[in-house]
Amino acid sequence: MRLPKPVARPVLTAAVAVTAAGSLLLAPHSATADRRAPVREGSAPAHGAAGAPAAAARTAPVTDLAADDRGYPREQVLTADPENPADKSLKLGLVPYHAIAPKLNALQRLGDRVSVEVAGRSAGGHRLYLVTVTAPESARRAREQERMRELIENDPGAAAKDRAVRTAYKTPVFFNSNIHGDEWEGTDAALRLIERLATARDAGTKDLLAHSRLYFDITANPDGRIAGTRENAGGFDLNRDFVTASQPEVRAMRQIEIDKQPAVMLDLHGYVNGTLIEPTTPPHGENYEYDLFLKNTYANALGMEAAVNGLGHTPDKDGVEPAQIPFRDQQEGWDDWPPVFTPQYAAFHGTVAAHTVEIPLTVNGASYDSLPAAELRRRSAVNVDVAGAAMRATLDFVRTHRASLIADQIEVFRRGSAGAAQVPVSARTVPGVPGIGPEDVYTTVFPRAYVVPAGGAQRSATAAARLVDHLIADDVRVTRATRDFRLAGRTYPKGSYVVDLHQPKRGLANALLADGRDISDKVSTMYDISGWSLGRLWGATVERVPGGSLAGVPRTAVRSAAPVGHVAAHGDLRLRLDTPQEIAALNSLLRDGVAVRRSADGSALVPSSARARAVSLARAYDVVFEATKAAGGTPLHAVRVAAAVTPGELFALREMNFDVVPVSTAILDAGFDWSAADVLFVSSGLDHAALAPSARTALDAFLRTHGLVGRGAVGAALNTDAGLLAVRPVEGDGDANGVVRVVNSGGPVTAGAPDHSFVYAPVWFTAPGPGVRVEQSYAPGDPLVSGHWRPSADGTGGPAAAAGRPSVVSGPHVVLFGTEPLFRDHPKGEFSQVGRALLTVS
Repeated sequence: MRLPKPVARPVLTAAVAVTAAGSLLLAPHSATADRRAPVREGSAPAHGAAGAPAAAARTAPVTDLAADDRGYPREQVLTADPENPADKSLKLGLVPYHAIAPKLNALQRLGDRVSVEVAGRSAGGHRLYLVTVTAPESARRAREQERMRELIENDPGAAAKDRAVRTAYKTPVFFNSNIHGDEWEGTDAALRLIERLATARDAGTKDLLAHSRLYFDITANPDGRIAGTRENAGGFDLNRDFVTASQPEVRAMRQIEIDKQPAVMLDLHGYVNGTLIEPTTPPHGENYEYDLFLKNTYANALGMEAAVNGLGHTPDKDGVEPAQIPFRDQQEGWDDWPPVFTPQYAAFHGTVAAHTVEIPLTVNGASYDSLPAAELRRRSAVNVDVAGAAMRATLDFVRTHRASLIADQIEVFRRGSAGAAQVPVSARTVPGVPGIGPEDVYTTVFPRAYVVPAGGAQRSATAAARLVDHLIADDVRVTRATRDFRLAGRTYPKGSYVVDLHQPKRGLANALLADGRDISDKVSTMYDISGWSLGRLWGATVERVPGGSLAGVPRTAVRSAAPVGHVAAHGDLRLRLDTPQEIAALNSLLRDGVAVRRSADGSALVPSSARARAVSLARAYDVVFEATKAAGGTPLHAVRVAAAVTPGELFALREMNFDVVPVSTAILDAGFDWSAADVLFVSSGLDHAALAPSARTALDAFLRTHGLVGRGAVGAALNTDAGLLAVRPVEGDGDANGVVRVVNSGGPVTAGAPDHSFVYAPVWFTAPGPGVRVEQSYAPGDPLVSGHWRPSADGTGGPAAAAGRPSVVSGPHVVLFGTEPLFRDHPKGEFSQVGRALLTVS
């Protein structure tokens, strides 16, 4: 289930060329989609590791699962995994991960309806299985299906008139299971359903499979399934990762959404009693075509509700409450505002009925450890029944409504391509859905385009290239200007990127790039984050173009961003430290013993003797080493970071190529060797007062001579308890989150930083004492740009109280952040502030 407050990029190969200006230009090989032969067992599709630790700069090509020109079935023999008696599924009487491959081999042998592909690998290296169930298809028929799928997205006007689309196109349906590893039962329900579909001979099943392709992501999180954890092996909640796709499992799911283009999908979770079936309460995602989404999602929810209640489970007999539909049965608190969740992200790829389904009986957490195995197995059996009923009801819905589902998917893409207005929901526009009111109406005004400018108007060419590659990986269409142009009264240089919002997936493009909205006054609470703008948080300059014509803009479509990495041919070098890639390149230089100095503006000065090494790093990270005549500066040294942080922060630190060792209260109490660290970064899991006396003494001794970087309330508390920087931290509303305006004061930590940041339970600082420097402050007035930030019940802790207050402060060997610059891989443009801080205080 969702919880209110849960707390890689691939290597680019490149060639080197010398420009007319004498710089070394690093040109990557083609990054077009890999349309190679089908995946064979033992290998995995080459999904780009957009968040892999410090390996390279940008998004690599991913396997296009739709590009396979074979027919169906596509059978293969999967090698078995070693038996693992520690698999947490076993205690529940469920299928352990090591038994899935043999099970899929057996299912393929049942006939000609079941196919298995390996869609990728998890963070822990486990295979991600995609099963397709459909009536057999010749290679020619499969190619025709692909032609129609592409027509629906690329030319929806023609698709709406195409008789073959209406009569012969197979409705794609996607079932996603076990994205939270300790919510197991969707996997077992899916395997049972596949077995029934493989062998059933009734007319209904034959009709369904003749007119549908059913896709099953058997376990989206095998690492968590085995370990009994919500997160994957990287410590990430995968159902919060779809905006950034930092994890390989999410990139695999993203590619399934793009390549299979499902009209309907279920994401199977647990545990809410009675079974919770979306659609949701407000606020609703403002960027998708909610009238079409609500119409189909509510209708399918009714069918699932009837099927689940029809199983006969009752509160008295087995502890199961009647199913619930939040849109109908709740006021707020279970929203579909952010596209970080699987179904909400799917809506942008043409899924017009997408649901989170929360099965009822808890078997994880404390229940797993405390309940008898027999009770856990009884509960799991009920949950498998409930998940199976929801899936079967969805297939009935697809059989009955397949024509209108595809018509509505076509309409989603048509509106985007035509730049048509959204249709607000109402009793008239969505008949048959009760209770629609003004509180459900969320629409946006789409701009005509976004421009990511080149040249001097661009804050960071490296950040811009990374953002463009990320958009392309999300199937957003991007073009590049072939010469200078004017648009809406402004002139942009050749090489600028243009994101035309007249495109099929305009909703996703706008959701990623727009500022978002302050929705603090709309509802009292939000389920998860409420602001995430990559246009503001990734460190690239992105211009919103509200209107105008693109007819005169000379441009060409691109499949990847142009390379920006280069090294000046002569003299000493300057490396700006504005992106994670630049920090990673710097750390590599420092580990190699290069004598790098820090300039007053926070950039790195690299001697000409390291040019060859700079060329290699510019290639690996797509960064720029400029020529400089600057002298002096402060010597920099490689730092070893002891980190008491969240998994997302640990991920970000490693992405920036820091040498990191995790610590916590327990680790320090066990006797930590502080000689292994140069600086301590604290945001979570370390309580100074709770330390054993010997551990506290050792920590205090370390902090007297070494650096501290603290983030949030925990980092500020450690600073106070250790008697370091003389400031008073003030905690804002703990539920607040979003994109905020900030004012940077310059200096080595925030010089040249973006004027926006991210907060999650914000903190600010007052009463600065001697030696305290204000590095950054919340903007005056209302600093919140987008998100949800209200004062607490007593009137304190709101954005007005934070306005103008310091958000980042520093002093001798200490930097404290009240913002959250490494949050879940979202604010890429803020990462370097932490990197600079760690290098500054050591």
